[in-house]
Amino acid sequence: MTTTGSITTEKIWSILSAITDPEIPVLSITDLGIVRAVNVHEDVVEVVITPTYTGCPAMDVIAMNIRMELLAAGYNNISVVTVLSPAWTTDWMSEAGKEKLKAYGIAPPNPVQQVCNSSFFVPAEAVQCPHCQSWNTRRISEFGSTACKSLYQCNDCQEPFDYFKCH
Repeated sequence: MTTTGSITTEKIWSILSAITDPEIPVLSITDLGIVRAVNVHEDVVEVVITPTYTGCPAMDVIAMNIRMELLAAGYNNISVVTVLSPAWTTDWMSEAGKEKLKAYGIAPPNPVQQVCNSSFFVPAEAVQCPHCQSWNTRRISEFGSTACKSLYQCNDCQEPFDYFKCH
């Protein structure tokens, strides 16, 4: 934990953990894993973030919300830095975040599995329905309600649902 005067990284992380993603309000930005670092330099609070996708439209809102929440908490010198490398991966999501997605009706990311199709292997994702827990699902569209999700439908309960793409 870094401390400078009354500024501690622990306090900053606590504030950040209450900021939700504007596209998926059930997730905090720390659950999503886009906050890469919190640094304190004298009286400057620096928050380093990485978008889930380059050009993600939510990043401007997230940066603004970080500034607003830190200002409301009494921090006046704030720097929000966006870094693109290394690229964000679903491995950075917290397990609690993945459970929140599922409870919200969005299938959380799963590891890519290999299945045999004729004489060659084609990557396929086994996606569990967040409504009835069936694995008997099919992808309807590579693109869902946002760029980071695909649209699926359960063949058992017939409910459509978003799947948070693994990458």
